[in-house]
Amino acid sequence: MPSPRGKVYLVGAGPGDPGLLTVRGKTLIEHCDAIVYDALVSPEILALIPARTERLYAGKRSGRHSLTQDEITERLIALVERHASVVRLKGGDPFIFGRGGEEVAALRAAGVAVEVVPGITAGIAAPAYAGIPLTHRDMSASVAFVTGHEAVETYRPEIRWGELARGAETLVIYMGVLQIESIVERLLAAGRAPETPVALIRWGTTPRQEVLTGTLATIAPRVRAAHFEPPAVIVVGEVARLAHTG
Repeated sequence: MPSPRGKVYLVGAGPGDPGLLTVRGKTLIEHCDAIVYDALVSPEILALIPARTERLYAGKRSGRHSLTQDEITERLIALVERHASVVRLKGGDPFIFGRGGEEVAALRAAGVAVEVVPGITAGIAAPAYAGIPLTHRDMSASVAFVTGHEAVETYRPEIRWGELARGAETLVIYMGVLQIESIVERLLAAGRAPETPVALIRWGTTPRQEVLTGTLATIAPRVRAAHFEPPAVIVVGEVARLAHTG
């Protein structure tokens, strides 16, 4: 049975621009009793948290974790025993490469009531802010979202890059900057043309947003030369040709 004392709200904070936070998410943040938040939540959104609210940072950046996934779940269970409303605040959308599915399953298994509040994912918002339509009547009728950073104990040996390369006209790759050489190599081996346009959007939707463009043949050395580091999303396909880099 769900806990009689509290409830966890798994809230997507959006990609960075505080204006993209949902109304439901804002209301919950402003009225929660406790909040557990991630690294990529913007300072403007964190400023909405009331002074009375208990806070816990659970950020994960480039392999540096303040808490393990199991520890996060344990803290949420402990918090919901003491508070009526606990917000688990995650960057982007909690169910798009955010491990939200794991957290919901673990909480429900522990008898905790959970409500999921979707957020705008960076894979949609960052390209939009860079002027890239993921679908386009003349360029792309299909999109695939894929992680460029697989879990060590993944549910299958590897991402099927060959099938993705042939099956979707636009690829949106999360967490792939540090693996850009390997990703390019696999896409080329699968038959994608070397001249296929590529765009990387770093710190998408924020004042720090940067856009780097190239092709599958040129993008890896350009990433290295520009010292282009995470967080960023990668768009591969003809629509990337429309990127606004100014």
